[in-house]
Amino acid sequence: MNTNNELLQNIEKLHTTEMGVTRIKNNLSLDTDNIVDWCMTKIKSENAHITRHGKNWYVNVDACILTINAHSFTIITAHKICL
Repeated sequence: MNTNNELLQNIEKLHTTEMGVTRIKNNLSLDTDNIVDWCMTKIKSENAHITRHGKNWYVNVDACILTINAHSFTIITAHKICL
């Protein structure tokens, strides 16, 4: 895990909207109500690959991709990776 990463340095600012919670739960088939904590755990994991393209951070971890706004640290969406 790269602790010099701006996303990791601002992990406490991570949040999402009500619509974001619904979208992420549906897209990843999650059975948790605390989506932000779930995402934080994934982002902090050793096997998380974090990149930034333009205005968004992309976290590739455990066969899914999380999309996070780089300015507001809002979790926008998440998708499963089809292998």
